[in-house]
Amino acid sequence: MEIKIEVPAFSEENGFSTTEQRSKHMSKIRGKDTKPELAFRKALHAKGVRYRTYAKNIPGKPDLSSAKRKFAIFIDGEFWHGYDWEVQREKIKSNRDYWVPKIERNMQRDRIVNAQLSELGIRVFRFWSKEIKKDLDGCVQQVLDYLSQ
Repeated sequence: MEIKIEVPAFSEENGFSTTEQRSKHMSKIRGKDTKPELAFRKALHAKGVRYRTYAKNIPGKPDLSSAKRKFAIFIDGEFWHGYDWEVQREKIKSNRDYWVPKIERNMQRDRIVNAQLSELGIRVFRFWSKEIKKDLDGCVQQVLDYLSQ
């Protein structure tokens, strides 16, 4: 089992800005109902697939899921979940002491949730938000292919 990555507290003592401006900026970042997520939900629903959103009884609270059909779908933001992490990690210039462990902890949590869901017999789909924007139909088709088995 992996050792849990510790993320430093976001505080002024640690050199982090906690101004009203920063707070306002961060409040605009959505964790739910993002544009790629809404587009994916609409497309999947149009294909006749019914699902729950953010089911609290399923590990990781997937963006979309069905306990009956045993699938869980996560639509991950590139920054928050470490897309192309080896390259992107080096590009983070400000507040590295916070952001690097924060994103690595998110990635670790994703691996743990994937394992938990797999143990429950639930098929996990993880799509990057840019994947959805670029090839929505292809992403939806992956889910449809699984459901038709």
